[in-house]
Amino acid sequence: MAFLLVSSYLLLTHAHGAPSENGALMETLKAQVMLFSNTSEHYSAQVRPPGTNRRIPQTIIIGVRKGGTRALLEMLDVHPNIVVAATEVHFFDWDENYVKGIDWYRSLMPFSYENQITIEKTPGYFTSPQAPKRIHDMNSSIKLLLILRDPTERVISDYTQVYYNRLESHKPVQLFEDIVIKNGALNTKYKAIQRSLYDFHMEKWLKHFNLDQIHIVDGNTLIKDPLPELQKVERFLNLPSRIMSSNFYFNQTKGFYCIRSDGRERCLHESKGRPHPVVNSTVLEQLYSYFREHNANFYKMVNHSFDWH
Repeated sequence: MAFLLVSSYLLLTHAHGAPSENGALMETLKAQVMLFSNTSEHYSAQVRPPGTNRRIPQTIIIGVRKGGTRALLEMLDVHPNIVVAATEVHFFDWDENYVKGIDWYRSLMPFSYENQITIEKTPGYFTSPQAPKRIHDMNSSIKLLLILRDPTERVISDYTQVYYNRLESHKPVQLFEDIVIKNGALNTKYKAIQRSLYDFHMEKWLKHFNLDQIHIVDGNTLIKDPLPELQKVERFLNLPSRIMSSNFYFNQTKGFYCIRSDGRERCLHESKGRPHPVVNSTVLEQLYSYFREHNANFYKMVNHSFDWH
């Protein structure tokens, strides 16, 4: 926990300037870090456990947005040989961060031992034109994790997140159908639809990485039965099998699996698992039809099919 808090503190500091400029959130994080370090605010060297270092990630969760990246990261964090970055770093997809250099990127990683794998996740990487080459330039043999779900469901989830964010910011909102349909036809320029063109984005990644370097996690399966998908990731990362069914329990109230580890129980943030709107069946069919050919192309690319519409 201390590592996660420190990483959050560092990211905010690097991204926004001095701690005093970041308000209550920064002060809260600093206070929590102090609880663990019991030292001054110059915590970098003092909270470092002996024998650990900050390391460049050996594995990155590259996407996809609203595919289940946060759930995957939190569930993998149960494994004793995995340490995770606390926040989405956006190093390879945001130019303003990339120019800060690899040492800046490393500074945002948690401390880890030699036998541990550091994992960072930024969902925007998958759809970024620059990210594949930049990651390859950093480490051509890196292992990548990509979690995907039914493209239509992903579009609706993407809309739902933006919808609630706009409500909370007191901004006007639109019905899903009014965004997806323009002049009686599917609005294929809608960013949420563009993000679900998995074949288009995967083509860019396969120009820089071999298929056996990219493990695809079935997001639809992960939320229903996490363990089998996580065991596949363990094998892909050549890790001993340490994640067990006892690490998860189904929360009836929230409607999804929560995590149990180190004597603690935790669920994903309340922003996860929000109810989706009921979508007009004709609009749904238009989306299914539009994605069908793209899905078929994607299945051929990855030599695997999924139970998508």
